[in-house]
Formats: sequence, structure tokens, C-alpha cells
Amino acid sequence: MFSHLQIYNPRERAVVGAADLALNLGAAVARPFRGDSRATPSRVLLLRLERIGDLLMVLGAIRQIRATLPAADIDLVIGSWNAGLATLLEGITRTELLDASWLSREPGALTYPQLIARARSWRERHYDLAINFEPDIRSNLLTWLSGARRRIGYSSGGGGGLLTAALRYDPRVHVSDNAMRLVAAALGPAETKPTASADGRPLLSPPSSPAAARLIEGHRRMLIGVHASGGRSVKQWPAERFRELAARLIDDYDATIVLTGSTADRALVTSIASGLPRERIVDVAGSLDLASLAWLLSHLRVLVTGDTGPMHLAHAVGTPVVAVFGPSDPVRYGPRDRIIRIDLPCSPCNRIRQPPARCTGHTPDCLMGISVDLVMNGVASVVGLPAELRQRVDGGRG
Repeated sequence: MFSHLQIYNPRERAVVGAADLALNLGAAVARPFRGDSRATPSRVLLLRLERIGDLLMVLGAIRQIRATLPAADIDLVIGSWNAGLATLLEGITRTELLDASWLSREPGALTYPQLIARARSWRERHYDLAINFEPDIRSNLLTWLSGARRRIGYSSGGGGGLLTAALRYDPRVHVSDNAMRLVAAALGPAETKPTASADGRPLLSPPSSPAAARLIEGHRRMLIGVHASGGRSVKQWPAERFRELAARLIDDYDATIVLTGSTADRALVTSIASGLPRERIVDVAGSLDLASLAWLLSHLRVLVTGDTGPMHLAHAVGTPVVAVFGPSDPVRYGPRDRIIRIDLPCSPCNRIRQPPARCTGHTPDCLMGISVDLVMNGVASVVGLPAELRQRVDGGRG
């Protein structure tokens, strides 16, 4: 039942489906009385409330909106965790921070009455167009409460009846491609791809960061980033493999390893650094804001990571990524660089928030099956073979 909803939990799907029936009935009654202006929008509202990677994956769509509407006011509503990232975005008129309770990992998120009041306050701006990049009935409700004359979003998370145009989210394609479909529905087909602009520039061009520059000052060897934290246990490649990987990168490439992470990752990063040559490690975990981290990532030769926000951030600034994927679907979330994964009948399950019981409490098989050798091969595909091996290969050809 309610097969149109892409919600895994049966109980949650039933609740949202029942709400959808009522919303769709109300929408059908109101449709003959609803205006749907096709005039060129001059005031646009964009909602992207989720995490860092989620915002980064729609930057191409945001860039396309600005290119299509050069004179419009474009306001963006995001979670406070993306505040630092917002300072790097081009073409946004106003950024508003809004922490939804179902997304926030910290105390202080807005209650539902507060969220409703905030969304109703947007009516004062008289938006011509609102685009909700979240497939979620709750953010579709906020979009409707904004009073925007046209409201574009997804029906697959419920709340399609609250929109003037509701698209089914396509799980077979990348998040960025789905976002571009919303833009095409609102403004017409896009001519540029979401991963790059027409002139080939990276999606983000961070300003110089003295704080980050000081951390890598004097390190003349190849800088290779390692972001070990998976964010969730079900996406965590074992720490000991990250440590072995870092050691081999130092030995084979004469590299300096830049360990990134948040303050919460401090213990994990320290455990990986232990036993490695101190002069070959730059530990920046918890010491940089997002803008400075973006600048630092732009100066790496490659970043090795799991399916994480820094993965998307490195891709956005034009740094090659070698990404270790387990349960996440790389077709939907991958950086379109070098993906390292293994084929299993159950993978990718994409059950990140509600992993199977047999995959909890330990590293899932889809990650345990990824060896350090596989990841080293991925690095070699980006930066080339290590010098010693390259000499051996060249000598054999001679």
C-alpha cells in the first residue's frame, strides 16, 4: 500500500500515506481556484534543510537557477550546520538558518509550532516560486506555508498535494540530476550539467584561509587527505585499515597525510595517527571551519574518504576523490570520481538510517570486503603508480 512513497519503514509509510490521501483530496478541491502564474519569477525561495553533502549535491541546480534568473532575489533556507558553507555560495541573495527537529543532531532545534510560524512569516516576501529539494512531507508543508504562487518539489516523501508541481524522485539517478529535474519543471530544461558550470569552473571557489595555510606550511611532499569518519557506524570502514592505508601512502608516495574530521572524530583521528611518522601527519580534525576546510581540500592531490560531507566538499572544489562505499548507493550519492565498492546481493541497500539488524554492532560485509589494496589501486588510478613500481614497469618495457 502507498507504493508511490519511497519510505522504507512500513509504519511511517502508512502514516504519511494516510496524510497524503487527505492532502490530495484537498488539493483536488482547491485546484480550480488556484492561480499558477508562469511569469518570470522575481522572488525565489529554495529549501535544502539536510546535511552538508545534501546541500553540496544541489549546488549545480542552484547555479542553474541563478543563470536562468539573473535579476531575481534568490533566498536559501538551510540548517545551521551549513552556515559556514553558505558563505561560499554564489548567487544567493539571502540565507536563512532553520534547524528542523527531524534533522538536527544538537539540542535547540525548532519545534513544529515554531517551524510553522517561521514558514508563515515568509509570506511577507511574496515569493513567486519555491523549490523544495527535500523529498519530505514536512518540508513540503513548509513550502506550502510560504505562500509562494508556484511550489515545486517531490511527491515521493509525501505532501505532493501541497505543491503546484510534484515530481516523483527517481532513485536510479544522482541527487544532483533529480535536483536539475526540479529546476527544469520550474524554469524549463537546463542546458548545463549539475556537476560543472558551462565554463568548467568548480562548484565552489573558497577564498584563501590563513589558518589552513599555516597547518600545511612547510609540507612540500604530495598532500593526500584521509577522512576516516563515516558519520554513522553503518558507513564506517575500519580504522585500522585507514591507518594501514595512510602508512602505505607515506611509504609508496612519500606523501604527507592530512587527517580531517570534526571535534567528535578526535579519538578516531588520534588512533589513526598513532604509530605513523609525526612529521608526515597534518592533523586538522576539529580545527577548521567549513570555509577553511574547503580551501584546504582544494590544495590536496586526492582525498580518500567514505560517503561523507567532506567527500562532496572535495568534489565541489575540484579535488579528486577516492570514495569507499558500502551500504550507500553510489549512483545516487557518489562524487562521480573513483568509487571503491564490492558487489554483494544485498548491496547497496541504502538503509543508512535504519540498517538491517545483521549489519548493526559491527562493520557490514559490504565494507569488510573492501581491502586496503583496492583503495590503493584507486589512489593509483588518480595520482599514478608509486615511483618505485613505475620504475619497475618502465624497466620491464625497456
